Amino acid sequence: MKTIFIAGHKGMVGSHIHALLKKTKNKLITADKKKLNLLDQSKVFKFLKKQKPDQIYICAAKVGGIHANNIYSAKFLYENLIIASNLIHGAMINNIKKILYLGSSCIYPKKSKTPIKEEALLSGYLENTNEGYAIAKICGIALCKHYNKQYKNKKVDYRAVMPCNLYGEGDNFDPNLGHVIPSIIYKLHKAKIQKKNKVYLWGDGKPKREFLHVEDLAKACVHLMNIKKSEFYKKKSYEHYNIGSGKEITIKNLSNIIAKVIDYKGKILFDKKKLNGTMRKVMDISKIKSTGWNSMISLNEGIQRTYSYFLIHHEKKLYKS
Repeated sequence: MKTIFIAGHKGMVGSHIHALLKKTKNKLITADKKKLNLLDQSKVFKFLKKQKPDQIYICAAKVGGIHANNIYSAKFLYENLIIASNLIHGAMINNIKKILYLGSSCIYPKKSKTPIKEEALLSGYLENTNEGYAIAKICGIALCKHYNKQYKNKKVDYRAVMPCNLYGEGDNFDPNLGHVIPSIIYKLHKAKIQKKNKVYLWGDGKPKREFLHVEDLAKACVHLMNIKKSEFYKKKSYEHYNIGSGKEITIKNLSNIIAKVIDYKGKILFDKKKLNGTMRKVMDISKIKSTGWNSMISLNEGIQRTYSYFLIHHEKKLYKS
């Protein structure tokens, strides 16, 4: 039996990893923001010294969609950098051997050749709209890489994974701060109940994105945490792993799928004055597939599940006015 600390267990990713690990015989440690502020180095170090987990899943992060990343870029950079630094360094000084750090596909350069391989990291300029968040996540990967290198004698094993665009139960449905799928669900559902015959979405609808349901990501994280060290690092370039569906779709086609699930009959128009972000961002997932993992939840099924969750947990709260 292992003792496992899940940092960010109430977030979308952390809650799904927590639910998955609850089915095992391991002892799980959690701490909400009231008990442990991950931005407070002293408290983080004391917590890790007292709890001394065998493994840490770093799911905690300051996250948001294109608008939030662009407007609050300094906050996204600072908070994500501090969270990663406190947990990774705190683990090392407390002799905690194993970490899985969750990054993001936005770490890759704006003009990366697609599908994007892990080796594309630091090969070009980042997309401006999420540069702050991306730099923080790159630093998290670098910390894992260099702690593995410098502290070989301590036998630390700090692994990093880079998910594509995520969605699913537990997502943030704020139309301004949320990611693309929950934001579109919010806007189209609101247009439906208000009987509006048209709705505007950001950009021109042409950017292509890769999406993965959060349950698939949780299974991938647990899978990669538990494969042998020799398999995870079977090549020197295997310092982090992409996790995705390997499939891409335009925002316009995505919005049509969501409209069908919601049963919204109006027109979907695009505000071309708004930001598009990177035009194409599908990742190469051959490395993780070589370990035996594959995504299982189709985009249509995942959106149906996400919309059902939205209706149960968020509709009344968001539209009570």
